[in-house]
Amino acid sequence: MNTELSFLAGEPGQPPNSGRALPPPGPTGNDAALLDAYSQAVIGAVERVEPSVVRIASRHRRGGAGSGRDGEGTGSGFIISPDGMVLTNAHVVHGASSVQVVLHDGRRPDTALIGEDPDTDLALLRVYAPNLVAARLGDSKRLRVGQVAVAIGNPLGFQASVTAGVISALGRSLRSQSGRLMDDIIQTDAALNPGNSGGPLVNSLGEVIGVNTAVILPAQGICFAIAINTAKWIAGLLVRDGRVRRGYLGFAGQNVNLPRRVIREYQLTQTSGVLLVSLQPHGPAALAGLRENDILIGFNGHPVHGIDDLHKLLTGDVIDQPCPVALLREGKRQFLTVLPSEVAV
Repeated sequence: MNTELSFLAGEPGQPPNSGRALPPPGPTGNDAALLDAYSQAVIGAVERVEPSVVRIASRHRRGGAGSGRDGEGTGSGFIISPDGMVLTNAHVVHGASSVQVVLHDGRRPDTALIGEDPDTDLALLRVYAPNLVAARLGDSKRLRVGQVAVAIGNPLGFQASVTAGVISALGRSLRSQSGRLMDDIIQTDAALNPGNSGGPLVNSLGEVIGVNTAVILPAQGICFAIAINTAKWIAGLLVRDGRVRRGYLGFAGQNVNLPRRVIREYQLTQTSGVLLVSLQPHGPAALAGLRENDILIGFNGHPVHGIDDLHKLLTGDVIDQPCPVALLREGKRQFLTVLPSEVAV
């Protein structure tokens, strides 16, 4: 007899489970209640956000003008305002000669591109149709590793597909197609596939907490979404200007908690900052004297709690303007002056 099989079946010469009570056939009452509560939470989240999810079909000209050959791509998006603003990934619509949005009820309204920001892989469309349902947007600052995450989109052409998992990690960095690192990325194991790009990642309340953007192939269960707080800020700029004009410091960072001793010593009003993970040689941060492992806690007179705060402060107004920065280096507070440059969109 195969020893492994024998071990799984029980001791040799004894019937399986001899002398032991058989396990109950299925989950216990408590387990069943917990599973049912989880199912109801996922169902409720899907029902709240599903009417806001759209399919996006884009057409791209291949081989240059006059070639007569078009390529088609599909992605997802979701309505963020009753007047028809639709958020999606920039790579879904970038360079498209035409974009068509298909609503949850099958309508195909006229669609216009408001603007895109390849550096954060976000784009904003406008659809012209009545009776639109806008998704509720959450707060990505309140996320915790391990909480339920539900992804909704149109992978591989399958309309309104749902996958569920958990938030695997927060504060990841991911390189966009423009070559710039995107910070404050959410990692999840809710399965994503081609066509999910631009769709919503939602919590158990049906609030959008991220914009699904990428997977790592051939890995399984490693998927990424842009934090919704970043997406809300970018969408506001695209509505106002049609593009994002931003200052650039030239470093990659991640959110970290500050030591309590340092908070007390310097009477800081914050409990977190931005750890400088790497610096671009000859970039504004490096030229100003910032170093790897510095923790940025202030910029231009404002406290910096994390990446989202810093992004909001790096507006077009600070480009080529001397800006004081406060940082922690080996537990000691220091002040430097940086001259942000502009990154072309």
